[in-house]
Amino acid sequence: MTDLQLCYTPARELARRMAARELSPVELMKVTIARAQAVHQKCNVFAFDNYERALIEATKAEQAVMRGDVLGPLHGVPITVKDNLPTVGHPMTNGSLTAMENRPAVDALVWQRLHAAGAILLGKTTTPEFAHKVLTDSRAFGITRSPWSLDHTPGGSSGGASAAVAAGVGSITLGTDGGGSIRCPASCGGLFGLKASLGRIPFEIIPDTFSNYAFSGPITRDVHDLDQMLAIMSGPTPLDAHTIGVEPYRHDPQALQPDVRGLRIGWVSAFGGGPVDSEVAQACQVTVGLMQQAGAQVEVLQVPEFADVFDYYVVIATAAHAARMGKLGAERSEQLTDSMSASIEQGQGWSAVQWQQAADRRTALFRTVQALFDRVDLIATPTLDAPPKLVDAGGAINTAMYAQWCRALYPFNLTGHPAASVPCGFSAAGLPLGLQLIAPWYEERRIVRTAAFIEQAQPWASRRPPL
Repeated sequence: MTDLQLCYTPARELARRMAARELSPVELMKVTIARAQAVHQKCNVFAFDNYERALIEATKAEQAVMRGDVLGPLHGVPITVKDNLPTVGHPMTNGSLTAMENRPAVDALVWQRLHAAGAILLGKTTTPEFAHKVLTDSRAFGITRSPWSLDHTPGGSSGGASAAVAAGVGSITLGTDGGGSIRCPASCGGLFGLKASLGRIPFEIIPDTFSNYAFSGPITRDVHDLDQMLAIMSGPTPLDAHTIGVEPYRHDPQALQPDVRGLRIGWVSAFGGGPVDSEVAQACQVTVGLMQQAGAQVEVLQVPEFADVFDYYVVIATAAHAARMGKLGAERSEQLTDSMSASIEQGQGWSAVQWQQAADRRTALFRTVQALFDRVDLIATPTLDAPPKLVDAGGAINTAMYAQWCRALYPFNLTGHPAASVPCGFSAAGLPLGLQLIAPWYEERRIVRTAAFIEQAQPWASRRPPL
């Protein structure tokens, strides 16, 4: 196996080989670091690397193997983590010049669990300032580019994460999603990306647990790795009200048989009624057709309530920016991205009545989607309404570009339903395209099984970028 083949090996296979003493954790880390350095030079995927400490941890992982210790399911596996998730001993800047000295005192619970499972931190990946865009660039770290085309974005706000994994810098990564920020970059990278049900994975780092619409979740090249990461990260904590009483998700490879017979799929070809790029429409329609040929029942859904979600999502999202970053806007505006300042300013203009009206409409949307699941088992939509954008296309969450390109994503942040992007083809220019799958609350396995069918029927995730 060549070094590049090793970089594209699934996490579960890497862990198996290391546990069987067929692969050295130290050698794997050295190969991964060499790949990371080469990719970062072209794509700018890291806010901060952790190479030196990762090699030390890999040495300890190798010693544990040789001693015959009990090993975790990700023992020795390199992983990247987005720069808006706290990891003790490493910076967490949120992609902002205003937070370059920030050093968290406590790990995010999801990172605690992945680290306890044996994963080794390779570095913190780039994000736009305070994750406010679905392209990835910042004054702090510059532009992050797609390994599929350096002129195009890897998406955002988990863009460094998706670009890294797509280019073979680790097989798994940890991102966040407050309005599509896992699913958009997964689609742009030809990857699997999951925003689980609200409460399935703890997000205790958010200031407001009760009205939360942001999530942490996995991005991978492989369905089984996605399922395993979900299982490791899931489970309740008293710090996140939505997780209390929720059973941990269980990873069961035998339950991921790629079988869609009898599955009732609600197909939304043009989410919200807006136009969809012809290449995206065709790739998604072909994939839905394959599921229908394999025994799924497909019903075309027309949902007028999807047409105006942005009108109240933007109230909730910009109000959050104003409440949490308004002081920075007043005291350090010269260091903020212009689009971040604009979002803060817009959020400061809403009244409490407008915010409550938006929250009420959020609940109405949830109930609309709940009613759809009386008729179907799964909803399918294009992840994005067009292929990946150029790196200078904008993408702030309060803009018309975002409202249109990501219009099938942010509604399910508001409703809390699990949603994932699955690779479904490529544009004529060689850019990845994605299909989004949405399930009832806590039915992530339904999504993963369907993704396993798509992975087998059209193995797009096995295609590698030219980088």
